Amino acid sequence: MATPTTKPTRNLPIAVIIGRANVGKSSLFNRVIEDSKALVSNVAGTTRTNNEGEVLWRGKNIKIIDTGGQDTAENEFFAEEILAQADSALQLADAIVFVADTQVGILPQELELIKKIRQRFLGKNIPIIFVANKCDKPKYELEIYNQEWLGLGLGSPLAVSAASGRGVGDFLDVLYTALGKKNKRPKILSLVEPKNPLRVALIGKPNVGKSSLFNKLIGEEKVIVSPIAHTTRESFDTTLVYEADKIKHHITFVDTAGIRRKSRVEGGLENQGVHKSLESIERSDIVLLVLDANEALSSQDLQLGGLLERHSRSVIIVLNKWDLTDDVSDAHRQDVKEKIYQHFPHLKFAPIVMVSGKTGYRVHQIFPLLLEVNAARKTIIDSKELDEFFRTIKRLHKPAKGKGTRQPGLLGLSQINAAPPIFELFIKYQTSLHLSYVHFIENKLREQFNFIGAPIVIKLTKMKR
Repeated sequence: MATPTTKPTRNLPIAVIIGRANVGKSSLFNRVIEDSKALVSNVAGTTRTNNEGEVLWRGKNIKIIDTGGQDTAENEFFAEEILAQADSALQLADAIVFVADTQVGILPQELELIKKIRQRFLGKNIPIIFVANKCDKPKYELEIYNQEWLGLGLGSPLAVSAASGRGVGDFLDVLYTALGKKNKRPKILSLVEPKNPLRVALIGKPNVGKSSLFNKLIGEEKVIVSPIAHTTRESFDTTLVYEADKIKHHITFVDTAGIRRKSRVEGGLENQGVHKSLESIERSDIVLLVLDANEALSSQDLQLGGLLERHSRSVIIVLNKWDLTDDVSDAHRQDVKEKIYQHFPHLKFAPIVMVSGKTGYRVHQIFPLLLEVNAARKTIIDSKELDEFFRTIKRLHKPAKGKGTRQPGLLGLSQINAAPPIFELFIKYQTSLHLSYVHFIENKLREQFNFIGAPIVIKLTKMKR
């Protein structure tokens, strides 16, 4: 079944950053969008999947796309995929930003790339902005006035340092002026644009199929998929519009790098990618914990589950690659769910869905579930209703004492937060409450109120009274 979503129609002009590897394309991208969205390193082929973002300059917005290095010899296993990603971006381009490195100079690969760009876009009214990056010192800036640079047929290069921000404002002025002459111009976005879409991060160990699932969710082949572990190096997000009951919901899906044990992380790029994944958990509203239906649960799966518990994230457990399972009966589904909850007792609040990111099997079921979980995490119980609930559970089950000899006295229960739901339980001073009773209260809250997919936090406060 097709993904039941549409893309937001912002209709912004698109600038595409292109160049060989290691000229600082991603640094420039991060600088102009004012966010460290793209990974930056001196390793060739760091950027594999195009990064997309929006630039706000002098009150107007454009869309900008960062592409991978175009010198394919440096891009190892993913040369063809990276070139295909860049080509798909160039097909959308209203302007091209060609970036070169002043500290290295013009290389043969760039001459070949410039030739291809000029052949493809000459006479098509698509401006090419020539950026000479890494002009961190005056001696490097002087280089761009040599014939090596001026004779490329791209006009005078703009001296920029993406690292320090030097010259970036002048570059944006030139880019915006060029786009201002197009039919699709930089524009002031309406204030009714959604500011806080629902953020949904896909988390899992390497090779559980997060990127395949992400592509199916957004309805496009946006990120590179391969059986090679850690293909995804950096988080990639896309915002969609999902309409339910005539209400449009904006959802931002975030594909993340696979997370494995610290002892196995190879450092450098993988370490940065894992760090970005952990940041995505912090910034997400709901996490899709992606597991492989055809592999036994590993210690890393369990550690990720514990991580989500410690961060009090709303969770949906996604059992991916279900299309490869021999037994698809309801009895087998139920048996699998029970086994998963046995391994993740702290995530029993999380619903489980069986899908296939490869074929799209039941992926559409995730969308209504996201709305249900989002509503649950925002649940606020009326104070009178919560007081009645508290009186009922005290009559139903006498509290068990923890350490000490005094019977605990329960004085009150109040909700102090939503998203995630946090409650404060007041107990009598110099008494202690057994943890099992706290779990009892949590279970009763779940029975009476809808907290599907949402963690419940109960804080204990002792009072003299």
